[in-house]
Amino acid sequence: MYKFTIIALALLIFAGCSKEDEDVLPKQRERMVSYLESTHAPRLVAEEVVESGTEQPFYTMLGSTVYRYIDGYYNPDRAARKEVTATSKVTIIFSAYQFNFQNIKTEGSNRTIPYYSNDPLLKELFFSDKVGLTPGAWDFEPLVIDLEKESVIKGLRHALIGCREQDRVEAYMTYNMAYGDHYLNIIGKQQPIAYFFTVKAVE
Repeated sequence: MYKFTIIALALLIFAGCSKEDEDVLPKQRERMVSYLESTHAPRLVAEEVVESGTEQPFYTMLGSTVYRYIDGYYNPDRAARKEVTATSKVTIIFSAYQFNFQNIKTEGSNRTIPYYSNDPLLKELFFSDKVGLTPGAWDFEPLVIDLEKESVIKGLRHALIGCREQDRVEAYMTYNMAYGDHYLNIIGKQQPIAYFFTVKAVE
């Protein structure tokens, strides 16, 4: 039941474009590109400017607007792994974060706490006094998404398609690719978010 939380949130996305949207989106896009190209470790370049014959780390822009970085993209075994398509059933382990154009720390005592995750390595953190989640109130099973049938937020759908099994992915998305103009508990209106996920299986 809990694994469908992320899917149910997708139903809140649909809203019209306003003048405010036109002002906020370009700023979020600019700040994301600036972050990826100057602060992100490793520093990234846009896919279209990767120099031929090099293994420069890069981001791909998808939809309007998702920026995706695949760690290990140049692994020679990657091309033989199953690819996610628009009709795939894909299994992921993920952590979702509010993104404030700063590095997301995934290790150590000062780590960034995701607003939602099914990563079993984070169980202890979520059940600690620091977060205070009630044991049993959160599902840490891998999330299986049938892209042909289920609704997921637009940004996650864009980020998944084109990935391959075993990919470790970071996807940064402007608010219109996430939850739009809606407030969702701790997620503010027009909040950009980031999904860090590992593709465990593709069917």
